[in-house]
Amino acid sequence: QVQLVESGGGLGQPGGSLRLSCAASAIIFNTYDMGWYRQPPGKQRELVATITTGGRTTYADSVKGRFTVARTNVQNTVSLQMSNLSAEDTAVYYCNAKHPRFGINYWGKGTLVTVSS
Repeated sequence: QVQLVESGGGLGQPGGSLRLSCAASAIIFNTYDMGWYRQPPGKQRELVATITTGGRTTYADSVKGRFTVARTNVQNTVSLQMSNLSAEDTAVYYCNAKHPRFGINYWGKGTLVTVSS
């Protein structure tokens, strides 16, 4: 059974940093594009960052220069380093795995990030 398990959420300070991690199991990790999405309170889920099998990254404009996505294929993990946090980053963050050829999508259950002083 495929599992994506996020960790590292919690309370962050404005201007501070948090690092999220997602561990994948039961997929051939290096064949999947990985991504982070978030759903702020009362809003729809939105793309945060993606990283392809080849390591190419994309970011939402709102997080460019502040967030960094990275993958470690030997550990089947993808991370999201978040810095210079603001209240607008408060959301449930979801890990996503998408097969670029077959379009298969898997989602984690999410981890809550709250940015507040």
